[in-house]
Amino acid sequence: MRPALPLDKATPAVAFCFFLNRLLERETWARARLARFAGQSVELAPPLLAPFRVRIGAGGRVEPGGDDVQATVSLNGVERSTPLADEVRALARELRWDFEEELSRVVGDVAAVRIGGAARAFARWPAQAAARVTEALGAYAADEARLVVGRTELDALKDDIQALHAALGALEQRIARLA
Repeated sequence: MRPALPLDKATPAVAFCFFLNRLLERETWARARLARFAGQSVELAPPLLAPFRVRIGAGGRVEPGGDDVQATVSLNGVERSTPLADEVRALARELRWDFEEELSRVVGDVAAVRIGGAARAFARWPAQAAARVTEALGAYAADEARLVVGRTELDALKDDIQALHAALGALEQRIARLA
């Protein structure tokens, strides 16, 4: 069992470093790429939390703190145009944390897969609920409240307009022959 983190060190920066270093333990290629930037810092600006900094340490590991920020990471992506910022962008595209793998070490493979599936389903739920509500509002607006024209009515109108256009063309030809 690992020792608990001291309370004075339980900060978002410490938690982020802990999880990122866990990921980097398995990805030696990523640590080697980060090691070139030892001593440089990245500022992270997560939503709902105060920004914090992490420093690239020896061997490509990350540690809390740092000065001389070379890159800033926020919801908008990686800001700045420095070699470290470019490397952070590349690693963000290539590194993937497999939470099921981490979880399987605690609860076993089968349970980790089931928990992962449930977590993914739970994460999809808001988007699915929003899609269902949007679909229901659209159906209500078209069918019940008659605020908008439904797809079938619009297609029928299009067909009628095309038929009218063809009939007008035929009528114009008949008039032209009479004249």
